[in-house]
Amino acid sequence: MVTCAFLAPAMVHGATTGEAAARGNPGAAPTSPKTGRGSWSLAEAAKPYRGVTVKVSFLPRPGYQAAIKLIPEFERVTGIRVNWELIYYEDMRKSLVLDFTSGNPRFDVILIDIVWLGEFASAGWVTPLASFFCDPALADPELDLKDFFPLLLNSLGTWDGIVYGLPIDSYAGLLFYNRCRLHEAGFSRPPDTWQELLERYAPALTTGDRFAFALQSHAGETQSCDSFMRFIWPFGGSLLTPAFTPNLSSPGAVAGLKFRQQLLRYMPPDVVDWEHEQAVQALADGKVAMITEWSGWYKWLADSKSSKTSRCLGVTVEPAGPAGRKPALGGFSLGVNAQSSQQKQKAAWLFIQWLTSKKKAREFTLAGGVPGRRSAYLDRRLQKRFPYFEPLVTSWTRYGNPLYRPRFKEWPAISGIIAETGTRMMRGEIGVDKGARQIDDQIYYILYESGYYGNKPKLQ
Repeated sequence: MVTCAFLAPAMVHGATTGEAAARGNPGAAPTSPKTGRGSWSLAEAAKPYRGVTVKVSFLPRPGYQAAIKLIPEFERVTGIRVNWELIYYEDMRKSLVLDFTSGNPRFDVILIDIVWLGEFASAGWVTPLASFFCDPALADPELDLKDFFPLLLNSLGTWDGIVYGLPIDSYAGLLFYNRCRLHEAGFSRPPDTWQELLERYAPALTTGDRFAFALQSHAGETQSCDSFMRFIWPFGGSLLTPAFTPNLSSPGAVAGLKFRQQLLRYMPPDVVDWEHEQAVQALADGKVAMITEWSGWYKWLADSKSSKTSRCLGVTVEPAGPAGRKPALGGFSLGVNAQSSQQKQKAAWLFIQWLTSKKKAREFTLAGGVPGRRSAYLDRRLQKRFPYFEPLVTSWTRYGNPLYRPRFKEWPAISGIIAETGTRMMRGEIGVDKGARQIDDQIYYILYESGYYGNKPKLQ
């Protein structure tokens, strides 16, 4: 175990041990005893790596376009060149796994989805960040890991107590709605509960070719996460019990999935095939009155150039179910490819540290990103400009569910099973009760074969 030799407790609000930092504990961070606080500079730290090129894996989404806008400043200050490649989410994990196993790394800065973290960390594909933030030559004294929302740093970047990534594109599920449509239908506020949405709002907002709601449900992670799991938790269900046994055929989970079937009658007929972009576009065009979507889409919906209904845009927390509010949790962190050269790894760290820093959080937000820094959401000017701040922070701090999806390496296989059967449920090809039992049986087999019912640690 690596131990940080140099600590600055005041910089992280009371951090204590170097060992904690080496394990990835957000309560520890380094400083240089040679130069002292305040004299560290990015330009000086980057001098050994001037002329180095690092490559980054990004998604074609607003948060990464925001990062791309900021990159020229980093290149000017450091002399490090940053190239990026935009890969659609559906292809990202496959591209990264092929990269990790090729023996010839293509990416140095790795985009880690919340559900890939356990797989990437357990396989040794990404480097524990303590090796960088315990190095006084590389660590910005203002790093302040405790400024990240604990839910985000732990869920997006930490596995088994070790930090592997820093949050870059941080999400909660929010209810986006067309205030004008709701007002025309006689509503002065958005629905507070799913039941209210179904019984009162949906009939009043569905007429002709305009619908009350759209639920992105395309086969794949969109179906398993954004559609299927969204109705498990608020109705009292869960993927697994505390004993790690499958729980999708429990009364709460089944009730949520049956509710989803009821809500389908108030959605566009082809919604089962919709990805995020189509759901967002439907709200932007006025075709639907409400969607539950990731916070990262706010900039696109609020921009009059991309949304016909931007002036009517409203945003709030996701509706509550019988078990309360259980909003979707998602997002990404940036990590370092363990197969990259040491020189490229250190240059990659300097980029990650800079892009996710408190200093850049405001610019990142204004450019369209959603940072994981608590301090960014205390800025009153930003609060006024971005009304999604309040429901987003409320979702993270009051209702955040770190187990919304498990992060162990078996999730991609489980996700595929849920996606296939979940799609068949929505199409009416299989009943909810039967489908839930089938999924539970298949999940049990995967977990059994993987050793979770033996001595394997039950980490999610």
